[in-house]
Amino acid sequence: MVKIYDNPRDLIGQEGTSFGPTDWLEIDQERVNGFADVTGDHQWIHVDVEKAKDGPFGTTIAHGYLTMSLVNAFLPELVEVRGFSHAVNVGADRLRFLSPVKVGSRIRATGETVAVEEIKGAIQQIVRVTVEIEGEEKPACVIDTISRYYPEEVE
Repeated sequence: MVKIYDNPRDLIGQEGTSFGPTDWLEIDQERVNGFADVTGDHQWIHVDVEKAKDGPFGTTIAHGYLTMSLVNAFLPELVEVRGFSHAVNVGADRLRFLSPVKVGSRIRATGETVAVEEIKGAIQQIVRVTVEIEGEEKPACVIDTISRYYPEEVE
């Protein structure tokens, strides 16, 4: 269930708040191939189904950066901030790929607010997102996402 904040200022003091989990998302070969086409990364471990059967994972695996990019799809399922004039993704910290995502597996995300601060007229939130793999002990990746929300001006 998504956690909703009516105003960016409502994030202040919310460190330690947990979100999620999101719905499961299946990683299929079509998604992996599409990512390979967009990024130019056609390494056989991602796109050659036949060769990958004899590889270290017994199948193709998602690109680590594909898994990371899906965090952007998961975030709106975790937390929603309202009442801002605009918002920007500032970046990310502490990205770690901990376990490969095999094609055909399902992933989902959980989140936790690890920091909130006021910066240059905005509220900045750092959410640590953990991408889990169904049935696996170790997560696929963990990343600290940094978002900055500019509150609406009150007249």
